[in-house]
Amino acid sequence: MPRGDKSAYTEKQKRQAEHIEDSEREQGRSEEDAERIAWATVNKRDGGGKKSGSGRGASKTAKKTSKTARKSTKKTARKATTKVAKKTVSKAARKATKKTASKTVRKTTRKTAKKTVKKAAKRPAKKIAKKTARKAAKKAATKTARKVARTAGNTRHGGDGARL
Repeated sequence: MPRGDKSAYTEKQKRQAEHIEDSEREQGRSEEDAERIAWATVNKRDGGGKKSGSGRGASKTAKKTSKTARKSTKKTARKATTKVAKKTVSKAARKATKKTASKTVRKTTRKTAKKTVKKAAKRPAKKIAKKTARKAAKKAATKTARKVARTAGNTRHGGDGARL
């Protein structure tokens, strides 16, 4: 079939093209342009020159059905993808939360253990320090008491506080 042959078009399509061509001519387009626009419009509407009953192409209903089916398939696929993504994200979030929580617990436990060990180490050191301080204080008090006693004793004898 040579290019430009209109034998594959139905009578209705030919009438539509003629009507569109007349309309375009009235709007001031050239004969050539009007014809081109008319057949392009018919092709756009009907999908080209296909005589009904020739078994070429699908009917409008079938086209709509397949279009709807494609849309619903896309929608279902999108939903499934979103669902899987959400599941993965929530799973990852739970895992991360669990990991963070266990990390925090471990850290806290370590810190508490360290504090306890430090306190335990400090207690005996404090006790020893207290004991040592007490002993030193006692020694100093004893020394002072002796000095005082000596001084008092020497004064009693009428001395100047020097040893006899």
